[in-house]
Amino acid sequence: MEKFDLIVIGGGPGGYLCAERASEGGLKTAVIERANLGGVCLNEGCIPTKTLLNSAKLYRHAMESESFGVTVTGAAFDQAKVLARKQKVVKTLVSGVEATMKSHKVTVIRESAVIDGREPDGAFRVKAGEEVYLASRLCIASGSSAVVPPVPGLKEGIEKGFVMTNREVLELDKLPGTMVVIGGGVIGLEMACYFASVGVKVTVIEMMNKIAGATDEEICRVLMDEYAKRGMEFKLSCKVQSVGDGTVTFEENGESKTIACDAVLLSAGRRANTAGIGLESIGVETNRGAIVTDKRLSTNVANVWAIGDCNGKLMLAHTAYREAEVAVNNMLGKKDYINYDNISSVIYTDPEVACVGETKASAEAKGLKVREVKLPMIYAGRYVAEVNNGKGFCKLVYDEGNDRLIGGHIVGSYASEMIYGVSLMIGTELPLEQLKKLVFPHPTVCEVVREALFAL
Repeated sequence: MEKFDLIVIGGGPGGYLCAERASEGGLKTAVIERANLGGVCLNEGCIPTKTLLNSAKLYRHAMESESFGVTVTGAAFDQAKVLARKQKVVKTLVSGVEATMKSHKVTVIRESAVIDGREPDGAFRVKAGEEVYLASRLCIASGSSAVVPPVPGLKEGIEKGFVMTNREVLELDKLPGTMVVIGGGVIGLEMACYFASVGVKVTVIEMMNKIAGATDEEICRVLMDEYAKRGMEFKLSCKVQSVGDGTVTFEENGESKTIACDAVLLSAGRRANTAGIGLESIGVETNRGAIVTDKRLSTNVANVWAIGDCNGKLMLAHTAYREAEVAVNNMLGKKDYINYDNISSVIYTDPEVACVGETKASAEAKGLKVREVKLPMIYAGRYVAEVNNGKGFCKLVYDEGNDRLIGGHIVGSYASEMIYGVSLMIGTELPLEQLKKLVFPHPTVCEVVREALFAL
């Protein structure tokens, strides 16, 4: 039985970066991955969806460019070609991850992993196919999968191909005429935006009274207004009752209603992949399926860490990256911990949404005395130059008692590229007067952040 200093279970963003950093730190490392390296993010999530969304944005800009003095005739959207490009992008990036593992001398084992207890000397046993491997340390990065609620007809719809999760929808080579999206969270909204932008009639059914989860309510209203202009319809505070052949039945204001559609996208959340991997054999604690971790990503079992979606903290690839670094640093005896307060989240719709830290409401609920400022994006000259009648804005939340920025919320172009700066401001905990000394390049859309700082 081959023995490693570290075995990483799962080769997604957190898993492969953990392996890379551990190997750089001198640990003999193996990654066990049952599918392609890159995990859901690279193969079925972040990267393929952004590839599709970019194509949709180009198409929409072509169709709406006349107001910018550009007339386009004969613009057409080819789903099959878009899909082919998506597959090429994914293949390129997966190959890059494979090359990185090879260059760092990380052993990649392509099997399903099951933890199988411990040896007398304390080493962990991990089965992978017909082989058994030993490790002094384990890092669990087993990811997550789509939740399939117990709605009548839903499972059968998936089997027939009428209902799709994030995985199947990315392989759809022909556009449906109509689509129902079950769930108005980030994944559902991004794909709803994609299909609506290329001419599909989309209806979003959401159980909550707002879309996008904990996202700032005013931002949610801007998104809904923008999507409505593209023909998207929202059914909020509605519960799906059943799925039939070509129909979805839901409850609205106590009344059952049925809508016909050509396809259904199920986006009802994600669940940690922890069942069946042998956690119980070594006594790893879980809570509702998610592995319990502390701020160093340690579990209740010594020398076992858990990173990424499987710990249920923030199911974001960039969170997994940072968690991987924290876990490896602690493996190597370097004190480090994760701070979730300055990790941003992004919705890659058009317009983009990017948020980090507290909202005014969440801060006040914690008893903090805060000020909030909201400035329209038209405070940035470049935004006015590039966007017609845009409704974007930037909100900053300032903690008066501690003299520091604690929240930032942006809707508009380039929001995803701007938010890291706000995250840095929050993470450094610099006083407001110091933040005002930052110099922003001109003309850039991020200048709205500067203006907001001076408006606090």
